[in-house]
Amino acid sequence: MPLAPRPEDKFSFGLWTVGWQARDPFGDATRAPLDPVESVHRLAELGAWGVTFHDDDVVPFAADEHARQEHLKRFRAALDETGLVVPMVTTNLFTHPVFKDGAFTSNDRSVRRFALRKVMRNLDLAAELGATTYVFWGGREGAETDAAKDVRSALDRYREGLDLLAQYSIDRGYGLRFALEPKPNEPRGDILLPTIGHALAFITTLAHADLFGVNPEVGHEQMANLNMVHGVSQALWQGKLFHIDLNGQHGPKFDQDLTFGHGDLLSAFFLVDLLENGGPQGVSPYDGPRHFDYKPLRTEDVAGVWSSAADNMRTYLLLKERAAAFRADPAVQQALLDSKVAELATPTLAAGESYADLLADRTAFEDFDADAVGQRGYGFGRLDQLAVEHLLGAR
Repeated sequence: MPLAPRPEDKFSFGLWTVGWQARDPFGDATRAPLDPVESVHRLAELGAWGVTFHDDDVVPFAADEHARQEHLKRFRAALDETGLVVPMVTTNLFTHPVFKDGAFTSNDRSVRRFALRKVMRNLDLAAELGATTYVFWGGREGAETDAAKDVRSALDRYREGLDLLAQYSIDRGYGLRFALEPKPNEPRGDILLPTIGHALAFITTLAHADLFGVNPEVGHEQMANLNMVHGVSQALWQGKLFHIDLNGQHGPKFDQDLTFGHGDLLSAFFLVDLLENGGPQGVSPYDGPRHFDYKPLRTEDVAGVWSSAADNMRTYLLLKERAAAFRADPAVQQALLDSKVAELATPTLAAGESYADLLADRTAFEDFDADAVGQRGYGFGRLDQLAVEHLLGAR
């Protein structure tokens, strides 16, 4: 399997990733600003397929209309010159001080109205550039103290805002799908819709729930000490995996945004296996972008920025190669059979069987030898060991 990225891999990067100047709460920037046009060209040279952005990544927040059009003209030209696509767009509703108490859920009504207008203008741009997915990350939608926010009212306002924006897109024929990006905390002490499960439940209340899915991020789920593979599996099961952010994280601490795989490597392996092989007959269950939302380490210079961008794609392809070898290994296939993994897909009741039939089946209860079955092992440890050996290149 080739390890050079190809367009069919659908690798994409946010401008905010390679463009991060490496500021943190304790230190100033360690890298100079990157021109978005340069980022587009460099990502294309590395083999990326797509580029994503917040509005403020391309056009500075305070730019007037003339300056905005000039920035967009340069950006469109870079896309034309490189052939990079824009599969997803999002809006920065977290950097400017006006959003310090949130955007759609700010206690200040005027801020909420400003946020909606800011997004509406960016929806126009997303549609113009051919984006199909629009992500909402509510990084400031939350609170540090329970006294400061009526959460039920905040969820009402969140729903109101998303319903309005979906209707705006529908009325203009943009054809956009929307993806909510969960995160438990940081920058707020507690963020609304903190996990995949919270987001999926919230979506059921929306007027256009069919247009909304999730954009889970590896680090965000692991910050909540949750299993990313399980969360993505549920999103796929519900037909709601609209986009995905890949990076690395070392457990429940601050959001590290490491290079993909530079954290819980075994989890990254099983995530790639799920995305590439997790459908019926090994067909990929997800055909969207493999989007990298990482930050080059603060210690790196600009050369390290571009090498780390390439590392994300290479690691994904290495894990894809290892996952294919894992699935093709006769020992793995036998271990899967021994562990009855495929049997879980068999309905518990036979076709046409009712609970009355189940009650009449003595083998299901009266004659079932629970002690004997309880002593039978499943061999899951063997499966995990085989995965580790494939990761280490020992098989």
